[in-house]
Amino acid sequence: MNYVRNAWYVAAWSEQIEDGKPFAITILDEPLAIFRGESGRLSALEDRCVHRLAPLSLGRCEGDRLRCMYHGLLFAADGTVVEIPGQDQIPPQARVRAFPVVELHSWVWVWMGDPALADEALIPPAVGLDHPDYILGHGHLDYAAEARLINDNLLDFSHLTFVHANSFGAGPEFAATQARITPLDRGIRYERWIENSLGSSSRRSDVPMDSYMRYDFLIPGVLLMTGGIFPLGTAKACAFGAPDLDEAKGGVTFTSQAVTPVTGKTSRYFFSWGPHRKHGDEALRDMLMGIAGQAFDEDKVMIEAQQKVIDRTPDPRVMPTAHDKGVTMFNRLVERMARAETEGNRNAA
Repeated sequence: MNYVRNAWYVAAWSEQIEDGKPFAITILDEPLAIFRGESGRLSALEDRCVHRLAPLSLGRCEGDRLRCMYHGLLFAADGTVVEIPGQDQIPPQARVRAFPVVELHSWVWVWMGDPALADEALIPPAVGLDHPDYILGHGHLDYAAEARLINDNLLDFSHLTFVHANSFGAGPEFAATQARITPLDRGIRYERWIENSLGSSSRRSDVPMDSYMRYDFLIPGVLLMTGGIFPLGTAKACAFGAPDLDEAKGGVTFTSQAVTPVTGKTSRYFFSWGPHRKHGDEALRDMLMGIAGQAFDEDKVMIEAQQKVIDRTPDPRVMPTAHDKGVTMFNRLVERMARAETEGNRNAA
C-alpha cells in the first residue's frame, strides 16, 4: 500500500534525542540521522555520507553541524558539506537531503515529502507529556508488520471485544453495535456511546452510566482519543453526539498514538495515555499504563501473526464487514492523497 509522503511522521519522543548525539530512525524506507545542535535546534539529514556512504548517525555533533566520523566530512543543517579534511575545494554535489523537522507535543515530527509544502499547521494536535491538564505515561513498540495493518486495527474497534477481553475488559457492545464515523479533511472521527454500562477496566463505574468515546484518526496514522462516563440518559440527551467532557462524572482520559512506517514490513508504534487531573492521579496513570501494556502486546501478537499469514498467501485479499467503514474511508483517503502526490510529481518533472 502507498503512504502519504507530504505529512508529518513521528520519528521519536523528544527525550530520545540526546544533546550532541545523533539519533537513527528509518521512515518510509528512508534512513534518517536526527540531531540536536548546540543551539538546541533539531536537524534531520539523510543517514548516508556522500563520500563512502557511512551512516551519519554514527557521527559527532559540532555546534549545529554534524561530522561524519569515517573520514571527517562536516555537514551543515541543510545537508551541504562545509568541510572536507585535507581538501579545499568542495564539489557542489557534496550534499545530502535535509528533512523538515519540528519538536511539538513531546514528539519529534519529520516531513517526508516535498520540503516546500511542509506546513506546521498540519501537525496533528496531540497532547504532550507536559500538558497541564493530563498525567500521562508513554512508550513505544516495534512491530514486525507493515504500518497499514496497525492503522486498520486502530480504525476498527470491534476487535476490542475479542483481542482485549482480558486487558480492557471490553464487553460485547463493541462487536455488536456500530460507531458513528464522520469524515474529516485529513482523517476520520470515530464516536461511540455505550448506554447503561458499568464501563471497562479503564472507565469503571459502581453504578450503570453512559460511556462516551471519541477519537480522530489523522494522516499519516495518528490517533487522538478521549472520552468519559456520564449519568444515564446523557447519550439520548446529546442525541448520541459529543457531550461536554467537563460534565463527565469520571473516566476522562487522553491517549495520543502514532504509527510510523519504518520499512515495508516493519513499523514503530508510539503511545501515551493517562487521566485528566480532575479524574485521576499518578497511581491511576500507572494502572492505565499497565493495562495498555497488556493490550498493546495483545495487538502486537495478533498483527504480527496476521502479517505472516499475508506473506504466505498468494494474492491476499480481505473480505470487508460492516465494521470496516472507518478502515475503508481512511485507506481511500490515503490512496487519493498518495495518487495526487504521484501525479503532481509527474507533472512537475
